[in-house]
Amino acid sequence: MAISSLDLIIFDCDGVLIDSEILSANTLIALLGKLGVHIDFAYVQKNFIGRSFQKVASEIGERFKIHLPQGFETQYRHELLKSFETQLQPTPNVAETLQQLDIKICVATSSSPERVARSLQITKLINHFDGNIFTASQVKNGKPAPDLFLLAAQTMGVSPANCLVIEDSQPGIEAAIKAHMPVWHYNGGSHLKGVKWVNKSGYEADQTFSNWQNFIPLLSTI
Repeated sequence: MAISSLDLIIFDCDGVLIDSEILSANTLIALLGKLGVHIDFAYVQKNFIGRSFQKVASEIGERFKIHLPQGFETQYRHELLKSFETQLQPTPNVAETLQQLDIKICVATSSSPERVARSLQITKLINHFDGNIFTASQVKNGKPAPDLFLLAAQTMGVSPANCLVIEDSQPGIEAAIKAHMPVWHYNGGSHLKGVKWVNKSGYEADQTFSNWQNFIPLLSTI
């Protein structure tokens, strides 16, 4: 999808700005194991990456015929944020890339407001976005619906066609395309290393890159 005039870059957070998906997966796997639900990282990659907790919980309930106990989400978020405090890192070279951008930018993520705020604080990326952070809690339908990206564009005062979305997940790529926005697939997060990307949705990113050092040169080709 061509970009006639690039006025806004919309970044997903987990797996794009921050290298968090491995930590999220390990936390979920451990807590589900205590309930007798045994999954591995490959299962998380295939089914949960890029989706909100509510969609993940629904999938778990349907697939494993289990009702997650009251307080499970709170416990998950608590354990995850605890691991973030000591282990969370930004994706390599993303901070340097954000410093070089002379264009409107924002974040649109399936994470909770509390999680994304703390994540960006820990990784020292939050000041790049001037409070322009949008979460799935603000829309009726999360990714792969286009609602979140459309909200971000409308709030930032930019036409969808003049936005560029950076995503790491299939639901995010699908959401961007449904919002009629060009989308690039960043696959440099540790959760995608060594993984063969299998697209079964029919929604294809316009560009794929794995190193933030290549991002600015790619933008110059638009």
